[in-house]
Amino acid sequence: MRTPTFRLLIAFVTLLTFIGCDPELKVVPEVTTTALTLLTTSSAGSGGTVTGEGANTVTAIGLCWSTSPAPTINDSKSSEKAGQATFTTTIDGLTLNTRYYLRAYATNPAGTAYGNEISFTTLNLNEVYNPVTGRVWMDRNLGASRVATSMTDSEATGDLYQWGRAADGHEKRTSGTTKNLSPGDSPGHGLFVTAYLDPVDWRSPQNNNLWQGVNGINNPCPAGYRIPTEAEWNEERASWRTNTAKGAFYSVLKLPLTPQRSYDGAVFDYNVLGEYWTSTVNGINAQLLHTNEANAYTMSMYRIYGHCIRCIKD
Repeated sequence: MRTPTFRLLIAFVTLLTFIGCDPELKVVPEVTTTALTLLTTSSAGSGGTVTGEGANTVTAIGLCWSTSPAPTINDSKSSEKAGQATFTTTIDGLTLNTRYYLRAYATNPAGTAYGNEISFTTLNLNEVYNPVTGRVWMDRNLGASRVATSMTDSEATGDLYQWGRAADGHEKRTSGTTKNLSPGDSPGHGLFVTAYLDPVDWRSPQNNNLWQGVNGINNPCPAGYRIPTEAEWNEERASWRTNTAKGAFYSVLKLPLTPQRSYDGAVFDYNVLGEYWTSTVNGINAQLLHTNEANAYTMSMYRIYGHCIRCIKD
């Protein structure tokens, strides 16, 4: 004997069959947005992974993006080949130095599902992006006239700064010298300070608060940039193909070999080493990134020496 409940169930299934519906199609896919794999002044690379019960009936997949949060397929979108569990793509035609919001999407007869939202700012001119570390850097050394075209490109090495000093002229390799240490954060001249007595610094007493952050005292980088920390340089090193000067040049930063200026004002070590200041203090010294033919590492250096700078975006 069929109960009223059983008869209602039969009627419901019959109705679904009559209108061509399948209960399984009521499940939307699950989507995850891939982290950025590429970023330029006008393009970005990302993708998505489609999973879940509803993935079996996906009819459309891609990325959607907008300058406003929570973009949908009614905004700008890409269309990729449906049926892929994972996809990657590059979106073009973006405006430089502009904030965007991006999500992967997947559509099936039950509706459209969206992945997690990621946001990014397209690069400005003279910037590069490392997709491994997620950091944006200037594409050349501070004071350099161009991006390095070789490891020994002299036009790409830039200026030589004493640690903690502003861009006051001392950083130019032809600047004059003085043996008079500065009692304050600004010497009031553009001379390279020479001395080899404790604390082997251009400033006495020393100030460990120089160059600390984008608003740090004497930050010589353009607005929005700062001197990288030792930890940030070490993260970059870990992304190089080889932990050497050659790996530094063939990285996205294209770091050339650099000269240095000694405590006596002499400029030396052309085309031998690559040395870049960090903002990290180490006792009376400061840390710098050192690269050579066989290795790359961070090390301690007297603050009175002149070394190159590569600025990182804050």
